[in-house]
Formats: sequence, C-alpha cells, structure tokens
Amino acid sequence: QLQAWGGGLVQAGGSLRLSCAASGRPFGPYATAWFRQAPGKEREFVAAISWSGGITYYSDFVQGRFTIARDNAKNSVYLQMNSLKPEDTALYYCAAGAANTPTAAVARQPRYWGQGTQVTVSS
Repeated sequence: QLQAWGGGLVQAGGSLRLSCAASGRPFGPYATAWFRQAPGKEREFVAAISWSGGITYYSDFVQGRFTIARDNAKNSVYLQMNSLKPEDTALYYCAAGAANTPTAAVARQPRYWGQGTQVTVSS
C-alpha cells in the first residue's frame, strides 16, 4: 500500500515537499511516479523515477520547478515542488509499477496507486 503526505496550503512562489512510502513491503524494484488531478480535470502525469534513481521523467509544466527523488534505504519517494503556481493546485497521487516495469511505462500507466494528498496554491 502506498501512502502519500506533505500536501498543504501555500502561497504562489512557495514550496512543498511531498513524500510517499510503501507499507508492508519494500519499495523495490519499482519505478515510482507522481500524478495529479485538479477539480474537473483528468488525472495527469507529473514526474517519474526509476528504482535506481538514475532515470527521471517530468511533464513539461513542472520541468525546472519540481524534482523527484528517492531514498530506497527509507523506502520513500519524494517530490520537491518549488515556485508553485495556483495552477498546481490539485490532489497529488503517488503511484508505482510492477517489479521491473520500465519507468516510461510507469509514467503512462502505473499498477499501484496511493491515496492523494491535497496541494493548494493561493495567488
């Protein structure tokens, strides 16, 4: 089971760090991703990272502002979000692929989903 936390209310230009952990089992070897869903919109891909951390993907709208990272010793994946904008307001989900699934595939269609954590950016 994936658990995400770290969301909250922040002013535009501010920062938040989301965390995701897998309970009950090790987090590997699973590529992991973050998605988000704003009210009235479809869920969209944000960022993904390979098990080793050597491969990362970002959507165009967060490139240069968000950073995905992982600490396998702590069984955790993080999303550092800087320079937040009101349009980043959404429910953010942590997701993972099946063991050894390529990161690019996890970025398109993860197998496992966690509950969301709300991020609200005020203008």
